[in-house]
Amino acid sequence: MNKPNRLIKEKSPYLLQHAYNPVDWFPWCSEAFEKAMQEDKPVFLSIGYSTCHWCHVMEKESFEDENVARLMNDSFICIKVDREERPDIDNIYMTICQMMTGSGGWPLTIIMTPDKKPFFSGTYFPKEGRFGRIGMLELIPRIKDFWSSNREEIYKTTEEVLSALNNVNYKSDSKIDENLFHKAFNAFLSRFDNTFGGFGNAPKFPSPHNLLFLLRYWKRKKDARALSMVEKTLQQMRLGGIYDQAGFGFHRYSTDRNWLVPHFEKMLYDQALLIQLYAEAYQATKDNLYKSTAEEIIEYVLRDMTSPDGAFYSAEDADSEGIEGKFYLWQKDEIISLLGNEAGIFTKIFNIEDEGNWLEQHSDVKYGSNILHLKKDVAHLAIEFNLSEVELNAFINSALKKVFESREKRIHPFKDDKILTDWNGLMISALAKAAQVFNRSDYLAAAEKSMNFILANMIDTSGCLMHRFRMGEASVPGIVDDYSFTIASLIDLYEASFNIEYLKKALYFNSNMIGLFWDMKEGGFFFTGNQNEPILLRQKEIYDGAIPSGNSAAILNLLRLSRITSDTELENKANSIAQAFSNQLSASPEAFSYALCALDFAFGPSNEIIISGNPGESKQFIKELNKYYIPSKIIMLNSSDNEIQKIAPFTKNQKQINNKTTAYICRNYVCNLPVTSLVDFGKLLESI
Repeated sequence: MNKPNRLIKEKSPYLLQHAYNPVDWFPWCSEAFEKAMQEDKPVFLSIGYSTCHWCHVMEKESFEDENVARLMNDSFICIKVDREERPDIDNIYMTICQMMTGSGGWPLTIIMTPDKKPFFSGTYFPKEGRFGRIGMLELIPRIKDFWSSNREEIYKTTEEVLSALNNVNYKSDSKIDENLFHKAFNAFLSRFDNTFGGFGNAPKFPSPHNLLFLLRYWKRKKDARALSMVEKTLQQMRLGGIYDQAGFGFHRYSTDRNWLVPHFEKMLYDQALLIQLYAEAYQATKDNLYKSTAEEIIEYVLRDMTSPDGAFYSAEDADSEGIEGKFYLWQKDEIISLLGNEAGIFTKIFNIEDEGNWLEQHSDVKYGSNILHLKKDVAHLAIEFNLSEVELNAFINSALKKVFESREKRIHPFKDDKILTDWNGLMISALAKAAQVFNRSDYLAAAEKSMNFILANMIDTSGCLMHRFRMGEASVPGIVDDYSFTIASLIDLYEASFNIEYLKKALYFNSNMIGLFWDMKEGGFFFTGNQNEPILLRQKEIYDGAIPSGNSAAILNLLRLSRITSDTELENKANSIAQAFSNQLSASPEAFSYALCALDFAFGPSNEIIISGNPGESKQFIKELNKYYIPSKIIMLNSSDNEIQKIAPFTKNQKQINNKTTAYICRNYVCNLPVTSLVDFGKLLESI
């Protein structure tokens, strides 16, 4: 084994994976850039993450190769960055790669001057060139020669890149109105796959926030097509191989149109957003498939992705034993050996075939490998097998338990056990909402335990959030996502528990966020705060990609906090964010679906629901409220301690009537008469 390089002292699992490469890696640090300056070498920046399949391929193929490493060490100062640990670095250089090449992805490869200005970018490079893609053995000598003989051209390129970055058009003169919703809906409708659900062909990502928007559009316009798109997609994803049928949870995306063959890694943020989506779909439809799916995802997260202290880990790898998906694949004879007489019906239900049930895409996958998946729901399968749904569900659950227990004995994929504040915020929100919808106190307890971890471990001495925690150390100043998702989760925790301390913390972090990230000139929040390390320039973004953007989440946070506190300045800030990105929103609103969820709240109708009474007496009213799909609302409990009145002074007048629990519903700045009857309360909720 090689001697360890400098990465051996890092905490990031991704960096530690490269600690024994013969490449003389540096972490991102001033020492690396100073050395590059002293030795007059360009910097080779490689960005990836621990569960990235092609990052593993490039490492095995090139970074572990002595010849490639020798060339790299001779020609460059080499830096490794974990994109999840340092999203600020990844964010700016990914933007540059997309500008220079028209595309991006991971592994991300950037070659730049010692003062951090890039002149070459790309993604994965093989060791040797093939199919028109240059290999590392050819690329490195060319770059070295280019650096030696074309310095003026390099400097010209870097200045052009920086000029393009600095001239990003933040002009914001488009009108923000409800037409955005219709335009986005029509865009989704035009791309919808009527056969398998989802949008477009392949690959297909779950993109839960697209479906969250469509649920809100259905609620707003009563357009059955919007709900149909949501339901078709949720059902098909749940049947497919993208869902881990034995162990639960969703893989990152499907490589095919019909959700069969996933890219097998599992990300915490996907689980969080999908829990919220399935819970909301259950509220809207009362279909138990959505409830059971949300509960199964939560079972997976609490079982496999939760630290002893209650915080949530980041991801599980696609690979095990060097093969993508090996942990999840089955040979038919394995199932027969495991299930015996039950194997016949099980193989039919989960479409297991002698020769395998999917097109082999990797030469190292064993012939005859099967992905567990369903082609029909349980209702149709029960008819086919002449069983009741109860009987069939009992059989499936029993058989899957045996399959899961057998699978547990296999070598597991690598788990990235770093704890990220923003992704934990997403999961806390999901659990808080599931606790409300499903009346599960255990989900609330898990959400609160994670929040307690964040508050105890992820705040620096000045009261600011930190981004990453691992091996007893919190590091990297928080980004806008850390604040946005933490604030959202604190509001959600308040609405699930009515513990006033969560609202106080939400307001505290919201104030901090404005101070650290707000763009005083153009409006909106920068990706990095004024305490973060400056890297070329500070960016702003609202694009809702794999996860919602911090600005999208902030719009909704500001609106909710404004309605709770009656502080209209917060609503003005929300409006300023939307206006700052108005041209982008107007051009292609479907790319900003979580921002549209926030704007759905802004344009209304939105609701303020105040329940006055002691927590114990109010439980039935709260339980009744949580039955209904009312996404644009805030909920407050005005109990005998009067604590809420310090934050929301208007609740002083919303008291119990005749010592009975009393509900007040205000909608679009107009209040209904209060009700003390649970039946009357239900009728009011039904009408919303």
